[in-house]
Amino acid sequence: MKLQLIAAAISFSLAACASTAQKKVTLDNNAMTSEAPVSVLATSAAGAASATTITLEKIMSDPDWFGRSPESWYWGDDSQTVYYQQKQVGNPLRDLIQKNVSTQGNGDAVKLAQMHVVADTNAVLNNAGTHEVYTFEGNVFVKTLATQAVQQLTYTSAVEYSAMFLTNGNVAYRVDDVFYAHDMNSQKIIELANLKMSDGESAATDTPNYIANEQHELIEYIALQKRNKDLRAEQKRQLRVKNSTVTQTNFYFGKGNEVVHASLSPAGDKLVVSVASDKSARNDSDIMPNYIAGDGHIKAQKVRNRVADNRQYAEQLYILDLSQGTKALLNYDSLPGFDEDVLASVRKENYAREGKTYTSKKSARNIHVMQAWDPIQWQKNGKQVAVMLEAWDNKDRWIATVDLEKKALVSQHRLHDDAWINYTFNEMGWLSNSSSLYYLSEESGYAQLYVKPINGKAKALTSGSYEVNDLTLSADEKTIYFKANKKHPGIYEIYNVDLASGKVKALTDLGGMNDYALSPDESKLLVQHSKITMPPELYIKELASNSEAIQITHTVSETFMAMPWSAPNVVAIESSHQEQPIYSKVYLPKGYDQNNTKNKAVMFSHGAGYLQNSHLGWSGYFREYMFHSMLVQQGYVVIDMDYRASKGYGRDWRTAIYRHMGKPEVQDMRDGVNWLVENANVDAKRVGTYGGSYGGFLTLMSMFTDPELFQSGSALRLVSDWAYYNHGYTANILNTPADDPIAYERSSPIYFAEGLEKPLLINAPMVDDNVFFQDTVRLVQRLIELEKQDFETAIYPVEPHGFVQPSSWLNEYRRIYKLFENTL
Repeated sequence: MKLQLIAAAISFSLAACASTAQKKVTLDNNAMTSEAPVSVLATSAAGAASATTITLEKIMSDPDWFGRSPESWYWGDDSQTVYYQQKQVGNPLRDLIQKNVSTQGNGDAVKLAQMHVVADTNAVLNNAGTHEVYTFEGNVFVKTLATQAVQQLTYTSAVEYSAMFLTNGNVAYRVDDVFYAHDMNSQKIIELANLKMSDGESAATDTPNYIANEQHELIEYIALQKRNKDLRAEQKRQLRVKNSTVTQTNFYFGKGNEVVHASLSPAGDKLVVSVASDKSARNDSDIMPNYIAGDGHIKAQKVRNRVADNRQYAEQLYILDLSQGTKALLNYDSLPGFDEDVLASVRKENYAREGKTYTSKKSARNIHVMQAWDPIQWQKNGKQVAVMLEAWDNKDRWIATVDLEKKALVSQHRLHDDAWINYTFNEMGWLSNSSSLYYLSEESGYAQLYVKPINGKAKALTSGSYEVNDLTLSADEKTIYFKANKKHPGIYEIYNVDLASGKVKALTDLGGMNDYALSPDESKLLVQHSKITMPPELYIKELASNSEAIQITHTVSETFMAMPWSAPNVVAIESSHQEQPIYSKVYLPKGYDQNNTKNKAVMFSHGAGYLQNSHLGWSGYFREYMFHSMLVQQGYVVIDMDYRASKGYGRDWRTAIYRHMGKPEVQDMRDGVNWLVENANVDAKRVGTYGGSYGGFLTLMSMFTDPELFQSGSALRLVSDWAYYNHGYTANILNTPADDPIAYERSSPIYFAEGLEKPLLINAPMVDDNVFFQDTVRLVQRLIELEKQDFETAIYPVEPHGFVQPSSWLNEYRRIYKLFENTL
């Protein structure tokens, strides 16, 4: 079936997202349809009818030419002013722009002398809502909201951060591992806690062992010395507690440790601290040569270690009582599943391959505070605290509260995944008025919002085959705002949910991609909105009316607007391997179905794996978008697939690659090529592929394991062996090489290099501290030893993972274009 017949049957208009030439069908923005549309056509570019020729020289030049979109935007205190950063022309510096929402123009740059007054993006309100505290350039400031008067509390060369109001009206902040309070009446500075990474006076008794215990039991002198030391320590503690003039706030956590997380109670009387042995320890070989340094010498830059070298990691979690000068270890044994052998089946399979038998047994797992947004959350009054924890093996996430009397963790929620816990969708917070927690969880298969009383059962506030994130709790704690792809996987709108009734309400209907910030008075949304064919701009949506959002910035250049960019279809391509379709951008040239000669085509594979690119908003791959428009202008069909592993389609889509990266994705790529052949008049023998990072990995896997699928390919910033990538990403998907070598060997292209039969272009940056240049070097050597001839390698000596220099971008894409022109 030809694509235009599909579009004629089911095409529709989605606010600002669909072509006006299509038949209009209304979608309910408050409910997910039972079936997502088969095809959505992006808004035509303003210059679609232009005869201008798109050139590589133009699209790979410094992107300043097409506009400098608002970045890092936020509300001013008056809910009438917004601030955003904007890149300066011709250099990487940013200006802070101030813009009144009611006036014309893009606003004016804030003067440097006024930056400390308005750069309050990390501001924290006091309980009365009359003042805010924030840090600017390492100093602490307090602003009176009614008058906008600013008081600077610190003038130091130290870096103060984590500024907050305490419940008594004082301000607290942190310098390194020392916490201070600033008395707003007396202006006195009070040291609350000093976290020492040394053994302290009680070190000998903190870590008892067998022979130490024997010594204390058998030798009276040793027991006496211990008793006297303990008495002196207790006397010092009592003096600190009973006499307010004494400053003795040291807490000792042992030599060789480091603070990973530390969160002060709003009451200023307690502190939750997690510590670990130096997690940044590297091998001597964890270096990256930089051949073009400023002094002319080769620099050996320190880089991350590899998943194959990464040691197991755990944190110790403590609750500190600052008023009593005591610390207590919070044991993990109250967490359900803390000692399960969750890798038993994996280990059994790997042992069997070696002719061995694996015996499973229970053992305490390594657990740590989750590397997420604000994983330690206190109630406003400081009386309760919740901590989000995860296992080192990536299979469990827990939300636990702390029983402050018993000094113990109380599990509130366990999320288990046989594959891995997502590193996103980990927001949580308190509904302080009801002693309930709200949080996101993928337990239904999609990230949804839940609320749970600490002594009750959890309740889902949202449900459906869509993903919820970016939560904002209203001041009265009756409403939560969020972003979701509720009406289509590639369209993200803003919603809120009433916590009492559970009613979900759509607040925007812009189509495309939308992010938001709620105004301080909660009357408006500041929305960053984009379309496939239009970079992001800022909009204002009044919440009290049904009026449309109003665009308040116009930063895209007229030159960009006049270009004949292609508007792709977002097509739900039927999969031959699972029920869910594969959402893909399809770019079609004019007359694609009227050619006597079948079309040539290019497939682009996005990077990161867990990333969504077939959405209806502006892509981070904007150069690739412009390149695809150029190819379309020259008669190519282009497809850009959200293969399995991509973001936006739920847990099962994300985890489909568990223990076998490169197989499900290549299956999806074959479905994509077959779809092009059947629906876009494409010649199966004239299809090429390219992609960077994870996309480079997929170029290799497709050409090595399915050599007839593409006639040529270009792998950029490629991964050739997952054992050389980092722990945080790779161990999620493949476990570790020590536990699961099977997964690494069947997922790494270097093991399949003998399958290369068609022309391959490898483009590799040399100062890439993400995917090391070593991946390319090892693969090239493997191809040489296999006596492969049809491959070329281009190196970029000054480029990191994401290229910076326009000359490098141009050189790279000239090579890619030449490859396709010569082979397709």
